[in-house]
Amino acid sequence: MKRILTLLICLLASVAIVVLLPKLTHQTGSTINVSYTDQSILEQNVSRIESTPHEITRIYNNGKLIGVLSDTVGLNSFLRKVYREDYKEKYPDSSASLGADVYVVREQSYYSYENIDDQIFDYLRKNELFALKATGVEFSDENGIYAEIYVANEDIYEAALTQYLTYFIDAETLSALNDGQQIKALSTYGRRATGISISQTITLKEVYAPAEKIMTTQDEILEYLEYGDNKEREYYEVKEMDTVAGVGSINHGLSATQVMNINRDKISSVDQILTPGEKLCVTYFDSPIDVIVSMESMRKEAIYYKTLYVEDDSIREGTTEQKQSGIDGSKNCLYSERWINGVLVSGTLVTSVDTLQPVNQIIGIGTMTIPGVGTGDFRWPVDNPDITCHWGCYYGHRAIDVVNMYNHYGPVYAADNGVVEENSYNWINGNYLVIDHHNGYHTYYGHMSYRSPLEVGTVVAKGDVIGTLGMTGYASGPHTHFFIFEYEEDTGAQVRYDPCKGFLDCDGL
Repeated sequence: MKRILTLLICLLASVAIVVLLPKLTHQTGSTINVSYTDQSILEQNVSRIESTPHEITRIYNNGKLIGVLSDTVGLNSFLRKVYREDYKEKYPDSSASLGADVYVVREQSYYSYENIDDQIFDYLRKNELFALKATGVEFSDENGIYAEIYVANEDIYEAALTQYLTYFIDAETLSALNDGQQIKALSTYGRRATGISISQTITLKEVYAPAEKIMTTQDEILEYLEYGDNKEREYYEVKEMDTVAGVGSINHGLSATQVMNINRDKISSVDQILTPGEKLCVTYFDSPIDVIVSMESMRKEAIYYKTLYVEDDSIREGTTEQKQSGIDGSKNCLYSERWINGVLVSGTLVTSVDTLQPVNQIIGIGTMTIPGVGTGDFRWPVDNPDITCHWGCYYGHRAIDVVNMYNHYGPVYAADNGVVEENSYNWINGNYLVIDHHNGYHTYYGHMSYRSPLEVGTVVAKGDVIGTLGMTGYASGPHTHFFIFEYEEDTGAQVRYDPCKGFLDCDGL
């Protein structure tokens, strides 16, 4: 009996819930004065409670509810209007969407809310919570994506990239390589590009991004390709007699071409005359990409003649006589070079063809000891020579700076026979050596890595190793500071000579 009574009570309670609860909880068409201000950014009241659930759309900003939208179609119309009125002029061929931190959630609910769509739209507009369609450019390597930018469209990015690549290879050759055309082989001395690539992977894709992060001009993108996010720049003020090459030489070892590229708005040629007081940027590119250019270089190089010493009984002991003059030969050398971001990093000899055989010098001597008297014909003090700073490339530079292009710390050679006159150090030229050739000429070799092991008075032959290239003293890169000089008989004053003026063949260097 007790069990039947319990079941009867439960049945009556169920009927009461079904029949009476809706009448107690809502009235169709009436407004329920329930505010959700504490839970949302905007104040919005529940207008009614339905008997069955229906779909509603909540819109959030950074995880916090803005409000409940009444019309999602109206949201799309609003976004088109925002784009048309606020962004279309600066960002053509795009469209607007909700910002990255703004999202909508659709869910089932018994509640209906008052329409505050206009307030929600005002809130979005006031806080600029929008993103625009753009092209995302991702830079990645073997470690994954390390940088990303947004550009208005793919065309201006490609134009900026092409312009950046022309800093390292001429536009005509770049176009030919991109089209898969064969580059004309070298027929004379010089260089030609045989290939270009970028070390990193660059991926382009359609994205939506905040308007302020979208680059809209080729110049903006180009500056990023040059320096990435680095905004710091170092400047040099041009002095009287400065040259483009000289500015580079005294500022971190930049080449004339590098100085021209990073100051393209002021310098159009490496031979351009500079204006004293003008400020030039000397901060080299700090790009998010590495541009690798393969080059072939055809160079004329000397085949140095040898000096043969022949005993001659008719010559007094201790004296010499030239039996035959020496003449240097020449050869054409083809090198394969690798350049990264406009800097030569390696060179390998591919072929070498002799074009003129040398004629050996023959000296008759009365003893087998090599005399310390110069021939008057000088050789380069390094192998694979190149000149990074010519005579007068900046004010007061009265020498030539000579490097070994393929062995930056290679040997330094005696330019002619002679006797070591000085072996010392000073703060400007570091470890230096002076050779007296006992024919009036002396040669100077500066910035060597270490003090030469040759003592003063040591007799050296032309081509003997006298030290190692370095950058001791005041120098921005490994080279030797080289010049030829004499002493005036009357005053004893030093008279310097440019080695490229009548002593060495500097054509093309």
